[in-house]
Amino acid sequence: MNKLTMIIYNEALESEVMDVLKNCGLENFTKICAVFGKGSSSGAHFGDDIWPGRNNILFVACDSLGSKKLLDCIRNLRKKFSKEGIKAFVLPIEELT
Repeated sequence: MNKLTMIIYNEALESEVMDVLKNCGLENFTKICAVFGKGSSSGAHFGDDIWPGRNNILFVACDSLGSKKLLDCIRNLRKKFSKEGIKAFVLPIEELT
C-alpha cells in the first residue's frame, strides 16, 4: 500500500531533512517553503521580529517500506534536534493516478 508522508520542519533543518530523504533512496517529493505555525515543543514560527523562523512542508509519496524507513530517520532527527521542531505524519493513499 502506498503512503503519503508529510514532514513539517524548521527551515533551519533543510539540509538534514533533504539528506534523510536521499539516504532513504526517495527522490520524489513536493515541498512548500516558508509556512508558519506553532508547535508544543518548538514554539511559534511566524517569520516576524517577535516569532522569528519559518517552517517547510515536505510531501513524500512512497510504498509502506519507504515510509517506515523515512519515519525511523525522522524520529532520529527529532531526538538530535528536539528544540528545532520536526514532525511527520503518515496518510494512506487511497488512489493514485
